[in-house]
Amino acid sequence: MGRLIKFLIYLICLCFIGLVAYAYLGPFFGADFSAPQDEVREPVILNVE
Repeated sequence: MGRLIKFLIYLICLCFIGLVAYAYLGPFFGADFSAPQDEVREPVILNVE
C-alpha cells in the first residue's frame, strides 16, 4: 500500500513539472495561449423611470 501511495505522489509531481514545462516551453513549439482579441459591442437598455 505504501508503494502505491509513493508511486502516486511521484506521478503527481511528474505531471505538475510537465504542466509547468509545457506552459513555459509551449509557445516555442507553436502553442498559442493568448486570449482572443475581438471587440464585442452589445446595446444595453436601462429601465429608468
